[in-house]
Amino acid sequence: MTPETRTGLIAGLGAYCLWGLLPLYLKLLTGIPAPDVLANRIIWSLLLIGVVMVATGGGPRLRAVVMQPRLLMLLLASAILIAINWLIYTWAVLNGHVLDTSLGYFINPLISIVFGVVLLGERLSRVQWLAVGLAAAGVAVIAIANGSLPLVSLGVALSFALYGLVRKFAAVDAVTGLLVETIILTPVALGWLLSQPEGLFGRPAATELLLIAGGGLTAVPLLLFGIATRWLKLSTIGLLQYIAPTMVFLLAVFLFGETLTASRLLAFGCIWAGLALYTQSLLSRSTVAA
Repeated sequence: MTPETRTGLIAGLGAYCLWGLLPLYLKLLTGIPAPDVLANRIIWSLLLIGVVMVATGGGPRLRAVVMQPRLLMLLLASAILIAINWLIYTWAVLNGHVLDTSLGYFINPLISIVFGVVLLGERLSRVQWLAVGLAAAGVAVIAIANGSLPLVSLGVALSFALYGLVRKFAAVDAVTGLLVETIILTPVALGWLLSQPEGLFGRPAATELLLIAGGGLTAVPLLLFGIATRWLKLSTIGLLQYIAPTMVFLLAVFLFGETLTASRLLAFGCIWAGLALYTQSLLSRSTVAA
């Protein structure tokens, strides 16, 4: 293992473990409206990312983005999508739907596969099509059992898959892209907070400190993820991405006491089987290529 690969692996593990532990932080903010939590995350993460950009001499990279209208439009779209993803996730955790968010992030890779086929002309093997079919079966199980689609899970999965799709076409490094996204979202976030009775600093000091800490918990894993994607193979990233939803699943069942019904367990089983098949196909392809 080269030093660069080791750095990428440590960064990737750090990013996904922080994302996996995020519900623990959000549960401390129960009772605060999800839009208020999100707005604080956006504002305080902007300050942290701005410091990183200054420290790394990122001014020229930021100016280069500003001079490209098409790139700015892509980052506007990605900013909206990641804000939607964060809002759904935050609301779900604050309202006792942690298990649904875990399901959503397990579904997400398989939705990204479908986007690749439909929108990018990518081709799948029979095994990979079977993986997608198993994920669809898992969603169908929950829809039939509950009498409705799992909207939280699908909202989390679709918004993040669309975010990844848009960022695929945005030729910008992770830090600069994240900075521009937060710059775009900050006026909306600040306007929202100033329109609320509590304002920007109207809550008890301990609560305000927790909200400020959300900036770091938003920015740090994304920055670590940017380092990981630079030094690791995509297949390795693909394996690491299952860490966070697995941790969230365990937290939901064993710490938060959410009910794992038979239908949910069957749905998770279908999706886990699909992910196992798809991962196995990726590993086989990597072995052949090597």
